[in-house]
Amino acid sequence: MRSVRQCSRTACDSGAVATLTYVYSDSTAVLGPLANLAEPHSYDLCAEHADRLTAPRGWEVVRLTPDFVEVGPSHDDLLALADAVREAGRPRHVAAPHPVQLAEVGRRGHLRVLRGDGN
Repeated sequence: MRSVRQCSRTACDSGAVATLTYVYSDSTAVLGPLANLAEPHSYDLCAEHADRLTAPRGWEVVRLTPDFVEVGPSHDDLLALADAVREAGRPRHVAAPHPVQLAEVGRRGHLRVLRGDGN
């Protein structure tokens, strides 16, 4: 399930909806949909900052999508979360073929050496 990332702009606590990447060799700023993973050399932006983005003089801005809309968890994300919670709540029963009898055969301080009945 994806986690909610915040806008990279200072003092902005809005959720990120777009990812900004700079291509320095081409003097281009590329603004696209929110990347699946946060990358160290890219910036996540909220809808407001994505809409207001301007590039330095001589640079081109490439917008890969015209509108950036904040989205919440998808139906599939919610189902996956519900399945994980159900699975975690199920009791775990591990049945041993026969009970193992352990016998203490040695001791050193607080440690004990145990031997099972088959050894």
